[in-house]
Parts: sequence; structure tokens; C-alpha cells
Amino acid sequence: MIVPVILYGSPILRKHSFELNEDDNLQQLSVNLMETLKMAGGIGLAAPQTGLLKRAFVIDTSPLAEDDILIQKYEQTFINPEITGQSFIKTYYNEGCLSLPGIFEDVLRPEKITVRYFDLNFNRVEEELDGIKARIFQHEIDHLEGILFIDKLNILKRKLLTGRLNKIAKSSKIIKK
Repeated sequence: MIVPVILYGSPILRKHSFELNEDDNLQQLSVNLMETLKMAGGIGLAAPQTGLLKRAFVIDTSPLAEDDILIQKYEQTFINPEITGQSFIKTYYNEGCLSLPGIFEDVLRPEKITVRYFDLNFNRVEEELDGIKARIFQHEIDHLEGILFIDKLNILKRKLLTGRLNKIAKSSKIIKK
């Protein structure tokens, strides 16, 4: 089921998420997140962006893979994810966010990360991610902690975005009425 994406200005985007357990309806959560992500044309979506303070997100690189043959199609649901290690090498990448429509900025993040999460069968998975998968994973895990990519920008960049952010926040309040 496609659900609305929460926009910048909503307090829920700044809250910490809670862990899921095997009794939670993981399949339905995954379907809702993935269908919403595909409809919105994004590459990652965290549960808090749909108003649910749960530690889960989905990644789908299909939109990028269509435009760049070097990017493999990758689709995955992550339950209770965590980063357990990261490389010292960091790279910039131009990031955007479904909760911050129209805003794209270069963000510095580790190039490789080691992660741990549960899959939809609640099996623990540990793996190393690099490139675009690592980038999206880090962006989405930030959402679970109430962090937005704009928080990683320098103060001047954030100041320059104030007007656009206020406009998004204002439109978010209009939609809610």
C-alpha cells in the first residue's frame, strides 16, 4: 500500500526510531515502504518518512541502474540496521531526499561500511557495502536517528537553504489540514 511521504518540518523526522521484532508485520511494512518508494521515484525510504517510528528502510537502485550501466540493480529491506564499521576514505556525493523535495547537496560520507541487519525472515545478515549502496544505507540509517542529510552540510550551506526549507515546511503544514 502506498503511503504519504512526510515532508521536512514534521517533528517525526527528528525523532529516534524503535526496534522491530519478529511479531511485527515485517512483510507488510516492507511492501508499504517499497511501493511508496517506487511510486515516488526514489532510491531509499525509511519508515519514519512514512510516519512510522520503526527501525526499517528499503533501498532500490533501479532508477540509477537505468541511467548508469555501472550501477547494479539492488533491492533490499533492512530491519534494525546498524553500521558496525567504516572506511577512513570518504567521498562526496550529491544527495537528495524524498522528504526534502528539490534539494540536492554534496555530502561527505565513508566510501565503505560494514553493516548488520535483519532480513524479512528475521535472519541476521552482516555484510560490507560500498559505492551507492553504502551511500544510501548511511543516508537512510540517519533517518532512523532523526538526522537529515542537510544536518551534514556546513553552516553557510544550511543558511543558504533556509528559504527553500521554510517553503517545504510550510507546504507540509498545508497538506496536513
